[in-house]
Order: sequence, then C-alpha cells, then structure tokens
Amino acid sequence: MAVATVTSIVALVILVAVGELLHETVLIPPLAASMALVAGGHALPLAQPRNVIGGQIVSAVTGFIVLAIAGSNPWAAAVAGGIALGAMLLLRMSHSPAAATAVIVVTSAPGLVNFLELLLLATVILVAVGAVSARLNRHPYPVYWW
Repeated sequence: MAVATVTSIVALVILVAVGELLHETVLIPPLAASMALVAGGHALPLAQPRNVIGGQIVSAVTGFIVLAIAGSNPWAAAVAGGIALGAMLLLRMSHSPAAATAVIVVTSAPGLVNFLELLLLATVILVAVGAVSARLNRHPYPVYWW
C-alpha cells in the first residue's frame, strides 16, 4: 500500500513539474486514475502500457472527432465518453480512466496537437514511473508491453 501510494505521488508530482516547466497543464484528472491502476493494479490488463498509453490517445482522438462534429456541449461530451469506450474495445486498448479524457476534450476544446503531445508525454511518464517502481520493488510491471 505504501509503495503504491508513493509511486502514485511521485508520478503525479512529476506531471505537475513538467507542466510548470512547459507552462501547460499536464496533470488532468483521468491521469490520476490511470496512475492508480498502474501503481495499485500493476498486473491488471487495464494497467499495461498498451492500454494506458493507447487508451488515452484513442479516447482523446475520439473526443476531438466528436468535438469537430458536434461542438463543445454536455451532450456531445456524453456521446464522446461512450464512443471512446467502443473505440478502445475495438482496438483492444481498454483503459477506463481514458473515457473521461474524451469528455474533457469535448468540454474544454483544447488545441489538438498540443493536447495530444502532452497526453502522450504524460502517459509515457506514468508508465515509466510504474516500471521503475516495479523494478525497485521486484513486481512484474509491465506484464506485457503490447
């Protein structure tokens, strides 16, 4: 429990530090949930790098597609969250926190390239911190990469 807690804190603080350096928001709520899976459920399929990184990116792209078609409104955000789940299942990259990323994209309408770059960076950091922690504590993470 202590290792998972410290690992999660370290990863999320790194995201805040990177955000401060870049003058951008890097830590978004779904990433805290992603880190909870990586640190607390490292053997779960939802916590594996393919699912964490891929699921977040697929969901964000889904959010941007819905945003382009339906605009930024709560109805479109709800649809984006649902479609994101379908897209993740279709691509075998299920990661439940990522559905919220699609909702955030539709409700906040961030810049496409900047958001995707920061999201990719953030998810790679989460997976890297999880992998380092696992090595230090002799846990098998990731169980598989792809």
